[in-house]
Amino acid sequence: MRFNFSYIIGLLAQLPSASAKLEPNYTSPSGVQIFNPSRFFNTTGPWSLMSVAGDTLYISGMRGIYPSNSTLAPVGLTRVRQAYQNMAALAEMAGSDIYSCARLVVYVTDMFRYRPMCNQVQTELWGDDPSKYPPRTIIEVNRLNDDDIVEVEGTFHIGGSENSQY
Repeated sequence: MRFNFSYIIGLLAQLPSASAKLEPNYTSPSGVQIFNPSRFFNTTGPWSLMSVAGDTLYISGMRGIYPSNSTLAPVGLTRVRQAYQNMAALAEMAGSDIYSCARLVVYVTDMFRYRPMCNQVQTELWGDDPSKYPPRTIIEVNRLNDDDIVEVEGTFHIGGSENSQY
């Protein structure tokens, strides 16, 4: 089954609460902006969802948490898909898109079991053209927060984009 996440994210972006300009929670003296959008889930510790430095957007390791109620999606493909969808939604909020992804880092707790799911979701998002896939590092770790199975973090270009909030 193929999902067009760009279409879904685009629809979400048209909601009234999503159309407001994204404002940083904090801006450092050097201009690094820190964001924790109120319309997303709350962080589970002393970290932020994303930051912008210059024309680069950094998105923290996203887990398969539903933004609507801050609960984890069911284990397996649904959770992996939700983690990627969360990353894509944050990129959209910041005025970027998945095709402006400069790098992905994915952490899984079982490479054999979850890497194929990550591959499937990335193909759903970026399509079948390998020339559009961002560079990715995937790392098997012993454990993730709350015994989760996957985290995906992304680095995106936002400068010069017509959609950029900055």
